[in-house]
Amino acid sequence: MPLTVQRLVNRLSLRQLQLFQAVNEQGGYGKAAQLLGLTQPAVSAQVKQLEEALGHKLFEYVGRKLYRTEAGDVVAQSVSKVFEELKQMQGNLHALEGKISGDLRVAAVNTAQFVIPYLLQPFLEKHSDLATQVHVVNRHKAIERLKNNRDDLVIMGMVPSERPFISLPFMDNELVPVWRKDHPLAKDLAESGKSLTAQQFLDLPQLVREQGSGTRLALELHCQEHKLELKPYMELGSSDAVKHAVLAGLGVSVVPRLGIQAELELGRIEVVPVEGFPLVRSWCLVYPAAKQPSPAAQAFIDYVQQGADLSKQVF
Repeated sequence: MPLTVQRLVNRLSLRQLQLFQAVNEQGGYGKAAQLLGLTQPAVSAQVKQLEEALGHKLFEYVGRKLYRTEAGDVVAQSVSKVFEELKQMQGNLHALEGKISGDLRVAAVNTAQFVIPYLLQPFLEKHSDLATQVHVVNRHKAIERLKNNRDDLVIMGMVPSERPFISLPFMDNELVPVWRKDHPLAKDLAESGKSLTAQQFLDLPQLVREQGSGTRLALELHCQEHKLELKPYMELGSSDAVKHAVLAGLGVSVVPRLGIQAELELGRIEVVPVEGFPLVRSWCLVYPAAKQPSPAAQAFIDYVQQGADLSKQVF
């Protein structure tokens, strides 16, 4: 180890790095102190000692707001890696003892939020030492988090192809055409025992998700493949918004069956018999191909792949 690095190590402490990270993430000394149960002067003093050891100012005030300096940017990136390595080391050591601990960070697209509790509940019963974070986001943000390696795993349906990702399908995601139970066409269709053609259904006022949504992308690809015309009537930003628009009688839609289970059981929404539907896709566990899953993530992957029959738990 070079002498300069040895001297630096002698002058640094993990506590100082921890306090720097807290100030950085909380955006101020006061909030960092409150988070860690310390006084603000104690936090300021430790960060000042770190700045003296490194020979660089790490934070500066502009007006009343605290900002990282250029040196602070460099330190923030390295400190993040240091603590990530420590977590990995702790998890690996526990794995040697047959234990699974540490953090499990999962992101999921909006429409997958209904399946996550059924995945996690029995898994966490077996691995109670895990700290689990779940971020529910739209597909665009899920892809962004995937590319930036923000999570251990991402749960999504339509997996992007522009980068190498490991994709592990684990459950069918059935997209069904729906309308409100008292839709004007519902009674005649039920009495006739017939189905609508796909285009007849698509010609009704279509309530669709925003551009980039996995559900919308699946529908658009189906329409392209079968030369069908999709003319959105109204665009909404979440699956819940689409569901409530259907319930309000604003139109019809193609939605994940999983998200409307309660409404189907209560008889408020009805699956429409339409030729070529439902569309069946798969929920997948996704992570970058170059990423080595942590022991916690690998345990979750193994659990899901060996897993219980989720369809019996969910439906």
